[in-house]
Amino acid sequence: MSYPRTLGELKESGYRQRSVRQELRENLIARLRRGDPLFPEMVGYADSVVPAVEHALLAGHDMVFLGERGQGKTRMIRALVELLDAEIPVVEGSEVNDDPFAPVSLPARERVAELGDRTPVAWLPREQRYGEKLATPDVTIADLLGEIDPIRVAEGRYLADESVIHYGLVPRTNRGIFCINELPDLSEKVQVGLFNVMEERDFQVKGFKVRLPLDILIVASANPEDYTRRGRIITPLKDRYQAQIRTHYPETRPLEIEVMEQERREHAGVCPIFVPDYLREIIAELTLLARRSPDISQVSGVSVRASIANYETLIAAAERRALRLDEAEAVPRVSDLESLVASTGGKIEPEYGGTDQDYAGIFDKLLRQAVKTVFDERLDAEGLDDVVAAFEDGWKVEVGSLLPASDYVEGLDRIPGLKPAVVSLEAAGSAGQTAAAIEFVLEGLHLSNRLNKDVQGQSIRYGGA
Repeated sequence: MSYPRTLGELKESGYRQRSVRQELRENLIARLRRGDPLFPEMVGYADSVVPAVEHALLAGHDMVFLGERGQGKTRMIRALVELLDAEIPVVEGSEVNDDPFAPVSLPARERVAELGDRTPVAWLPREQRYGEKLATPDVTIADLLGEIDPIRVAEGRYLADESVIHYGLVPRTNRGIFCINELPDLSEKVQVGLFNVMEERDFQVKGFKVRLPLDILIVASANPEDYTRRGRIITPLKDRYQAQIRTHYPETRPLEIEVMEQERREHAGVCPIFVPDYLREIIAELTLLARRSPDISQVSGVSVRASIANYETLIAAAERRALRLDEAEAVPRVSDLESLVASTGGKIEPEYGGTDQDYAGIFDKLLRQAVKTVFDERLDAEGLDDVVAAFEDGWKVEVGSLLPASDYVEGLDRIPGLKPAVVSLEAAGSAGQTAAAIEFVLEGLHLSNRLNKDVQGQSIRYGGA
């Protein structure tokens, strides 16, 4: 497809000029009429967050997304780019993406006045119409809005000349979407400059006042604790955001598992991988428990990245064992769950203290609770009396993350009641799956106070209580 390359050709093509808010609104309307989802990859948001975003876009509102870490705020903001046109015309060489029909910067205005319909036109793809800045206390007005370029002054231009200004990130995203992550971390001075741009469409650079009717949607993200804390964000800026959208974590275990499956990294497998459903449930339950635990600070939240990283780590532990023991299938086990202490680190913060011992103790408590919760849903400890009786008669079973799966299978038929429990877990299809199910049954009985457990290094021995 050939695009018009001059202002005259653009006029003849019948191109219709639209503001960025009109563009987002009309493209969203077309998507809604087709029945296409706005954020198809955002699990659990269809009936809560997505409608609020659609309302804001239809109303033409600037938005602030409030939520704890790991709730997909930035991902949703970046996905808004898909609602922009594939390409738009700009005055060629413009620093602020000037509309050929209504240029706002001085150089573009002068060029259109001089060349008229011969003004060269370039086409800007939607990916280049998005700007983003992580707010930190050292972010300056110059970073976001602009500053006087000393080189241009040295070339002989006057300070009263608008062309001496080097524009910042916000003007350079004109006719697009600009995002500020962690908005409350901006200094008050920068916040004042930002809300002035949002409301009055002008700003000052070292006393030089510039009025640019910027066509821009300004979106922000913030932790709700920081956003609502007095003194972290100035009230006039908060007032400029017409839509305040609250995000949240997956509200159920199946949704948490769906996120884990969707987001985990896919690698070329060294062998087939089978993850038992009950282990997926344990990982998701571990995160859900952490989000409710009084021992963990809930100010910043417990990110879904904890579940994703734990899921990837569990699979990696199974692959490591398969490689070391030359097994045909990688199947995670309960004994692999101890490896999650590394992938959970940094994703939960103890409410009190902060020593490694505090973290390790909290993690162990949550993990035991997660395993027990899933075990109680899957199996009836009272219905495993035959297994318990066999251990009370002297049976002892040794398990471990580096024991071959074949070692587990040998005792499956010799311990009364164990095989039916394994079969009920739908995990008797291979030696690896059987080994994982046996560990789950034994650990569940231990957590139900029906078996003893002795840990020596990487070796775990179960015996009668």
